[in-house]
Amino acid sequence: MTEEEVRFAGDQRDLDGYLILPDGQGSHPALIVIQEIWGVDDHIRDVCHRLAQLGYAALAPDLYTGELKEAMRPENITAGMAFMRQAPPEVQRDPSRLGAVLAERSPEERRALTTLIAVMSPERRTSFARDLVGAFGYLASRPEVDPDRIGSLGFCMGGGLSFRLATLKPRLRACVVFYGENPPADGIAAIQAPVLGLYGAEDTRITDTLPDLVGQMEAAVKSFEHHIYEGAPHAFFNGTRPTYRPEAAADAWRRALAFLERTLRA
Repeated sequence: MTEEEVRFAGDQRDLDGYLILPDGQGSHPALIVIQEIWGVDDHIRDVCHRLAQLGYAALAPDLYTGELKEAMRPENITAGMAFMRQAPPEVQRDPSRLGAVLAERSPEERRALTTLIAVMSPERRTSFARDLVGAFGYLASRPEVDPDRIGSLGFCMGGGLSFRLATLKPRLRACVVFYGENPPADGIAAIQAPVLGLYGAEDTRITDTLPDLVGQMEAAVKSFEHHIYEGAPHAFFNGTRPTYRPEAAADAWRRALAFLERTLRA
């Protein structure tokens, strides 16, 4: 396998990325591996490594390239996540209501949380998704990659972005969503890729919205497989976090690999 730190054109900016290429000659199926809120950390790089061992090229774009790098430090994210855990699900899903709740906090908390809330905004998520269109183009330009066999796989924030990318890039061949938010309803008609969603039953901020999503995908005649793991919280796949649930994680990985085998290798 070959590892590279790369740079590519995103949405009106250049992004850094971590690319790992599998052994072997010829062009390979490829995946855009999309970060959690924590960035391109050891967990995301490990997922890329695991995929490369199975013959996939894997690119993890650094969505925090540039001005967000300093603001999205782990301590700021930790403070923000603590705040989010205390907020009711209906507040978590509405950035405008989050802003109102934040106004009641101390000046120190407001400074730590402002950037996190901005990253959660629909406008920023749309910009990130457009950056990922650039990641698709970069992968498609690599001679080691088959441009007709590129998919996306994301976790948490990246899971939602994987879904959003499918609304923006009809050439995407597969979309895997680990506990990510639903895409904008008005983008569902544009999805061409089959989608696999993997969720934790205790992650009600996400799972409470699934019935609406299932109905929208069915109405638009889109392929959407999904599985909900009883007793599993948000981020159950991340082995570096206390939310890790090994049995659910192992089964979700098995399902994801089988899905990718059908969609990217067939």
